[in-house]
Amino acid sequence: MERLGSFKEYLPIKSKKAGDKNVGLLVDGPNMLRKEFCLNLDFIKELLEENGSLKVAKVLLNQYASDKLIEAIVNQGFSPMMVAGDVDVQMAVEAYELIYNPNIDILALMTRNAEFMPLINIAKENGKETIVIGAEPGFSIALKNAADITLVLNGENSCKD
Repeated sequence: MERLGSFKEYLPIKSKKAGDKNVGLLVDGPNMLRKEFCLNLDFIKELLEENGSLKVAKVLLNQYASDKLIEAIVNQGFSPMMVAGDVDVQMAVEAYELIYNPNIDILALMTRNAEFMPLINIAKENGKETIVIGAEPGFSIALKNAADITLVLNGENSCKD
């Protein structure tokens, strides 16, 4: 027993620091991944890593998404989700799963739609921090005000040179 006790002293113990939080991100692909916004998913990851560790990163897409877009999403470490019906409905379902996932501390939604404001409120009621990432024009004021943190992006701060 003496040897085992000394062996344990040398094992690194991985523990969650008080400031470490797990982030679940859902991206409204048809609404946010538009040429006029010129958004870069790597930039989004960097922004979110200031708040915690990105554990879930899904981009919801409709049937019109190109193979090139899907490949770019995968190459940036995101999981593409092809949705046959309404992307907003599937995004709401995915958000509920993150809200009730005990391993996720922060719900991050990348969208401009006011329809997701009730989800933000439900997440907060269930002890989750909330982040909304959007772009102008058309970023819902109600959605901005509902979240704990709001990030408003434009092409100047998110495009690759």
